[in-house]
Amino acid sequence: MRKPISNCPICDGRLEPVKLKCTSCEMAMEGSFPISKLGLLPSDQQQFVEAFLVARGNIKEVEKELGISYPTVRKKLDEVIDALGYAPHAERREQLEILEAIESGEMSPQEGIAAMQTLSSAPDKSE
Repeated sequence: MRKPISNCPICDGRLEPVKLKCTSCEMAMEGSFPISKLGLLPSDQQQFVEAFLVARGNIKEVEKELGISYPTVRKKLDEVIDALGYAPHAERREQLEILEAIESGEMSPQEGIAAMQTLSSAPDKSE
């Protein structure tokens, strides 16, 4: 099965489906057909969403399936949430940044724990 394309190969503009055809009886319809938010995601994000759903949201399983770290799974999940038009919680982004800093060696695990505790004791910024 070919991967669906959502962007023009010439100008990278968004493609709009205008014709549907039945594979059984060959009946065809023309018009403007809506695409779901998930269908508008780039193919790499669609593949991530598929892996996430197959793993039933279990981040450890997504890590294994895609061969990526926990912070990377969280980052990709936040990117998908953002691309769908939903803003990830600000504290979650900060937690992800701390985990990435620990993973890259910029921060020790002990410093990360202290930073996480500071985050959890800070007043909610979203209010």
